[in-house]
Amino acid sequence: MTTSNSEDYIKNLKNKILSYAFVDEDQLNYWLLSYKKIEVKKGEALISPGQIVDHFYYVAKGCIYYYKLEDGEQKVLEFYTEDIFFTDLPAYVKETPSEFYLRATEETIVYAILKSDGENSFKNSHQLERFGRLSMQEAFMKVLTRVERISNRSNEERYLRLLEKRPDLIQRVPQYLIASYLGLTPVGLSKIRKRLSKS
Repeated sequence: MTTSNSEDYIKNLKNKILSYAFVDEDQLNYWLLSYKKIEVKKGEALISPGQIVDHFYYVAKGCIYYYKLEDGEQKVLEFYTEDIFFTDLPAYVKETPSEFYLRATEETIVYAILKSDGENSFKNSHQLERFGRLSMQEAFMKVLTRVERISNRSNEERYLRLLEKRPDLIQRVPQYLIASYLGLTPVGLSKIRKRLSKS
């Protein structure tokens, strides 16, 4: 990891925070010291079931997928890529052991802040409190939109929407994970792709 890359990641993190709320430069720089960089290898789990989730994360580089096992099968809920804040929200909020996995699909770098550090900062700064509230709302909405995505659209509509909104995932993520994310089997996804390629 070169210094320039690390500096770029921190700059992107600062800009992301500022996209939610204005924060004084000195205060923001001091707060960023609370974040620690974590390198996650391809296939490595950041969070596993039974683990207490006490960090909020930012993806600087790479891709993390959020899933649970049901009858030995992966059920993918979300993908988190560059410039996204995330965590296992139910476990984080309720302070209960996780029931999910957060695992890297590729070499990934995240920045993590302890829940206690974040909450202490929010108590002392209205600016940071606004950022915390809005970033948490955004993470919560990602969970809610999955329900809407799966229940209100046909299989083909779900795939086409993914192509429109997040085309990078098609190139970066194994097709069996894409299929699970869309509520399909790998065979079902393959049929849709073949049908669309002919039309």
